[in-house]
This record gives sequence, C-alpha cells and structure tokens, in this order.
Amino acid sequence: MKAKLGVCALVLLFLAGLWLVAAPFVVGYQPSGAPYADATVNDLWVGGMLAGVSFVALVVYAAEALRALTGRGRHAAEG
Repeated sequence: MKAKLGVCALVLLFLAGLWLVAAPFVVGYQPSGAPYADATVNDLWVGGMLAGVSFVALVVYAAEALRALTGRGRHAAEG
C-alpha cells in the first residue's frame, strides 16, 4: 500500500512539473517571440527540476521492483 501511494505521488509530481514547463505557453503569459519573462524562466527551471527528479525516482523504483521480481523468480526456480 505504501509503495502504491509513493508511486502515485511521484506520478503527480512528474505531471505537475510538466504542467509548470508548459503553463507559460498554454496559459499565454509568455508572449510569442518576446524575451522570456522572469516568471517563465522560473516555471521552466522549477518544472524541469521537479519533472526530472520525479522521473529519476520512478525509474529507480521500477528498477528496484524489477530486481525484486527477478530475485523471486530465481528463488522459485531453485526451490
């Protein structure tokens, strides 16, 4: 149960980071062709870091889960 909650939280953080990256252009507070506003730069950095860190955490979790599954399979085949 704790693992599912953690994965859900990481997915939500990843999606929030993607939204922060896209928001200046979707919502329209970054005019097309204009130099980036401070708010846009902030959203790009914070959103990119949030999405990046949560994506890496999801990959690490998936790798650990795969390692545990292969370990169980190996033990079942030997036993």
